Amino acid sequence: MQIGLIRHGKTDWNALGKIQGQTDTPLNAEGILQAEALAQRLSREEMRWDAVISSDLSRAHETARIIADTLHIPLLPSDSRLRERYFGEIEGTTEEERLARWGPDWRRSDSGQESDEEVRDRALAFVDEMAEQQPGRRLLVVSHGSLLAQLLRGMCADLEDKPIMNMSFSIMERDGGGWKPLLHNCTLHLDHFHNIPST
Repeated sequence: MQIGLIRHGKTDWNALGKIQGQTDTPLNAEGILQAEALAQRLSREEMRWDAVISSDLSRAHETARIIADTLHIPLLPSDSRLRERYFGEIEGTTEEERLARWGPDWRRSDSGQESDEEVRDRALAFVDEMAEQQPGRRLLVVSHGSLLAQLLRGMCADLEDKPIMNMSFSIMERDGGGWKPLLHNCTLHLDHFHNIPST
């Protein structure tokens, strides 16, 4: 089995540096263009994907719908196990607000957020179920930055630990009882966004 792991496109809260967590925020105009850019990339590549599935939060589901429509493949029912980490009181705050309230170690604050282990366990449970039920398929999975960071770490401990950017794309292949990376945290399809002169 091969799983393509995708972080959703940009939202207004991403642009503001706000933690979204399980707050349901939609893609913004740039996020829609980002999703279309990855969809066009996938349509040009040799590898063919069988289906797309996403978290049930709208920013991930809309990203998945754009990809499914472009590739003419099924969009499977959403799975809540792919939701972003629940961040508790931290959701909706900017970096400045987080630092003021909880200090530089805010990620370890007692603010009601899910632990790394809880996020990783539910994400791995989803992946293990898909691998068992559909071992020969190529499945695209659209989720969220914090969850994908934990999932990738759980699938392959040797991967470089770097931020998962909006519309980042990774490919993991089932290798015996484990997983090996074919592509990790790639955003080449977004390069043209950075080459557009500002007006």
